[in-house]
This record gives sequence, structure tokens and C-alpha cells, in this order.
Amino acid sequence: MIADPSASAGADALLTTGEAARILGTSRQHIVDLCTAGELAFTTVGKHRRIRREDLESLRDSGVRMTRDQVRSLLLAYAVAGHVVADPESSLALARRNLERMRVTASRGAARVWFEEWSKLLDGPLTDLLRALTSHSVRSRELRQNSPFAGILAEDERRSVLAVVPMARMKESH
Repeated sequence: MIADPSASAGADALLTTGEAARILGTSRQHIVDLCTAGELAFTTVGKHRRIRREDLESLRDSGVRMTRDQVRSLLLAYAVAGHVVADPESSLALARRNLERMRVTASRGAARVWFEEWSKLLDGPLTDLLRALTSHSVRSRELRQNSPFAGILAEDERRSVLAVVPMARMKESH
């Protein structure tokens, strides 16, 4: 059995990619790929990636079945992603305006962290934004709870998406 080098260091312990790989039972390269794809948060120390134990545990636990609300937000995000692909300029402009309003009304607390994430995504590569919108990761689940894309879907579109939530939940459980 491989000893976990940071087991006694607590949730804030910083792990190397090799240590993270051993804990998850995967390759170091897979951990690097997860970091690069934005699926696993990391910080750099010198030239090396370091991963918080808490973030690694979140990733490990992200395979847990999604709640009804999480499935609902994911399906709505798929529809939003279609709009973003079809008309990036208008979609991103709307999201930026909404994000500014959200910042004013919720200027404190945990939501600020997600507002910063959205800001980076809206100003970054379109593929990163689409990945964040449609991923099953814990990070994306949290991001979708603070989505700046309100108003992008017409009401009939929104109702159509919400109508398939029960069917999506049923298929997910099998």
C-alpha cells in the first residue's frame, strides 16, 4: 500500500501532481491533463503545479450522481452553449452586462469567486467557456449556479429544456 504523504496535513495541504496521481490511482500525466483542461484547480510554486487536497477530493467526489437542480442547470447550459456557438458576440455581451449587475448586487461573499471565474471565461477562449458550461465537474456545477447567461434563452426554449429534465434524470440513474 502506498502511503498518502499529506494525510496528516489537512484539507489545505498542497500536493504535487505525483502525489495527487497516487491518491486517485491514476497517472501523473492524467493529473496534469486535468489541470490543463481546467477540471482540477492548481497553483504554481516555481515552475511546478501544486494541488490542494480539498480540490482533489472534490474532483474524486464529482462522480456522485447529480441532483435534480444540477441536471436542470446542465441541460439549460447545453441550450445556452448552442446560443453562444451560434452568436458569440451577442451572447458574450449579454453575459458581461449580467455579470456586472450581479457584481453590484452581490459584492461580497463566495459568489465573488465565481464572478471572477466567469469574467475570465468570458474573456478567454470560447472552447474554455463551452467546456465550463457543459462539464459535469464540481467546478462547473458551482459555476452554473451563478451563471451570467440569464435572458439568453427565450421562454419557450427554457420551458422545452425544463420539460426533458425528468427524462434526463431517469436515464441518468440507469
